[in-house]
Amino acid sequence: MIILNIVTNAENNLIMSSKRLIHITGPTSSGKTKLAINLASKLKTEIISYDSRQFYKEMKIGTGVPSKVELSKCKHHFIHNKSILEHYNVGKYFIDANNLLKKLFKNFKNIILVGGSGLYADSLIYGLDEFPEVKSDVRNKLINDYNKKGLDFLQNLLKKKDPKYYKIVDINNKQRVIRALEIIISSNKPFSSFLGKKQPGFNYNIITINIEIDRKELYRKINNRVDKMILDGLEDEVKKLSKHQKLNAMQTVGYKEWFGYWNNLYDLNNTIELIKKNTRRYAKRQITWNKKYTNQIKYKHNSKRINYLLKQIQDFED
Repeated sequence: MIILNIVTNAENNLIMSSKRLIHITGPTSSGKTKLAINLASKLKTEIISYDSRQFYKEMKIGTGVPSKVELSKCKHHFIHNKSILEHYNVGKYFIDANNLLKKLFKNFKNIILVGGSGLYADSLIYGLDEFPEVKSDVRNKLINDYNKKGLDFLQNLLKKKDPKYYKIVDINNKQRVIRALEIIISSNKPFSSFLGKKQPGFNYNIITINIEIDRKELYRKINNRVDKMILDGLEDEVKKLSKHQKLNAMQTVGYKEWFGYWNNLYDLNNTIELIKKNTRRYAKRQITWNKKYTNQIKYKHNSKRINYLLKQIQDFED
């Protein structure tokens, strides 16, 4: 029986080593969805999303979720599969997505992984990192500091203690800033030192396609996308969810800015400009984050060379 198990495991590893997880990344508004659907259609496969904002079914307009037409072209997973009232994080996603990959790879040689939340993609690419236990009083003190001194104080503290992580994290995300600081203070080590330590549990090939786009064109597309969201009713969508504004899902670009508007901190035009500004900042952090992927295939925004890209995927050796 032991010998049979060893053979089976070896066979499984051999089978999985021929599978490809095609990871598509790039800044927001760079055309990731379009490329993912194009590749999935040509490779006759399915798409797994790692965009944590698009998990929530109540957030339709402000998250850039694929349209009904786009979703109908090929099967997508982890799109509007959760409610903002559910507690969902990268740990749960890691389990759910890996279980799904096991099932899908029985039927497909290639699976497309696409989205904008780098931490979620990295959980599948590198494995989920293990962090030290946090001291009970540390988090309470950080929350107290946030309430008394504001987010700026915590941002500066993170920049001082871990400049490497400061450059790639969404520094306007209070939860992530506090999470990093509580690990740093509890362990007396940089938060970034705990990232990327584990390898994925499955022996499939990972191919990263990084979409590159001219910065001026990117900002133009971002501004146009925000304008369209406003016309599509973003303000009304956020207003309907405003009673849940303290939830982590609502502390995201395109949603959190409206609460300041309704509290008379700025007018409508300033609110829209703030959403555009914060989205551009988010895109810059994504570009920085994506530089770390080794042996990536760089693909120009709106490139027509899809067949050449398919050949690169076919010839790619991880």
